[in-house]
Amino acid sequence: MTMPAAEKVIVVDADAKNGRGDELDDLPVADGTSHQISVDPWYQVGFVLTTGVNSAYVLGYSGSLMVPLGWVGGTVGLLLAAAVSMYANVLLARLHLLGGKRHIRYRDLAGHIYGPKIYNLTWALQYINLFMINTGFIILAGQALKALYLLINDDGAMKLPYCIAVSGFVCALFAFGIPYLSALRIWLGFSTVFSLIYIVAACALSLKDGMRAPPRDYSIRGDPSSRVFTTIGAAASLVFAYNTGMLPEIQATIKPPVVKNMEKALWFQFTIGSVPLYAVIFIGYWAYGNDTSSYLLNSVHGPVWIKAVANLSAFLQTVIALHIFASPMYEYLDTRFGSNQGGPFAMHNVVFRVGVRGGYLAVNTLVAAMLPFLGDFMSLTGALSTFPLTFVLANHMYLVANGHRLSSLQKSWHWLNVVGFTVLAVTAAAAALRLIARDSKTYHIFADV
Repeated sequence: MTMPAAEKVIVVDADAKNGRGDELDDLPVADGTSHQISVDPWYQVGFVLTTGVNSAYVLGYSGSLMVPLGWVGGTVGLLLAAAVSMYANVLLARLHLLGGKRHIRYRDLAGHIYGPKIYNLTWALQYINLFMINTGFIILAGQALKALYLLINDDGAMKLPYCIAVSGFVCALFAFGIPYLSALRIWLGFSTVFSLIYIVAACALSLKDGMRAPPRDYSIRGDPSSRVFTTIGAAASLVFAYNTGMLPEIQATIKPPVVKNMEKALWFQFTIGSVPLYAVIFIGYWAYGNDTSSYLLNSVHGPVWIKAVANLSAFLQTVIALHIFASPMYEYLDTRFGSNQGGPFAMHNVVFRVGVRGGYLAVNTLVAAMLPFLGDFMSLTGALSTFPLTFVLANHMYLVANGHRLSSLQKSWHWLNVVGFTVLAVTAAAAALRLIARDSKTYHIFADV
């Protein structure tokens, strides 16, 4: 897959000196915001992207990706998903200055190209995407907290729904104190440290277990019909692993030149930033085969203190990562309903955040406690929103904006992406809903799984 040359994908309605339109970075944004924009260096944005990729979700990929796909399917799928995700994200980043304005939200860009109806549809898809991701983060935090509790006291009193409730409360406290995405700053450093702790611990303990264990079973389980659904669901989880569904919102925070710097951040994410992801996925699956847990730290054996520190790190990193994926909703609520008076820590603004963000996370937490099926949520999120937002819309928006510059072959390539990923989205959604329905019959709501 060849990335189109930069000078062929510039879609600003003005001449560009450098082929990317970056000299137009002082243009007004398409719509106002109460949050900070254009203040972060590219490497900080790279760490934001890497925080999402190497969030505690990575502890579930050995079980949710490799077990249903096997060595060949899982490895090829991960590399292919990385390639197409990088391609689609770069296309989207190069649309940031379309029409002589900075489009700092996904829905603003879609609305500029298609009009108000698609603006609303894009906002709905993105809301679903981020809501499901945040629900999954709270489930993950609850699993980490429960695992930590069981290491200290194995009396069974602390059920998963209780741990999820505590996790939601802690996430809300963090949200009250961090007014906008750029304010994370030092917390991104803490997030990186927390990620390294649980990834190194998971890899080291899995390696130790794998070297001592008898031969593992790596065959793909299930009858042919169930394998089809689990494979399709895993394909949706593959693209979920690499994509945020909020690239324009993240790009809004980056310093000029916004296109060139965003490309640097994306290369960082898909190269160095993805190494820990691959390490924990492959080592975890190698060590436990088909018995790999949906939360890898539940499979490992080793000193209690190491597992305790790893689970605590996973919990804390999840709190930070959730804030990244909740920031578009926070920005909308703050801009639409918040006060423009005073600083972010003025009492009335803090009270507003407590009420509005607390209510949003309360709904997230309730859904997470009712349906704590993490792998199913990953598949459904990938199907309903990651495929349409990252692949279908990105390719079609590029076609609409640059159709007069593209050759017939290039147009055919983008249409192939649009149609192919639309079909994948529909089939993956059906597979994910089937999995959720199956698990809902197996477990009651508020299950202690």
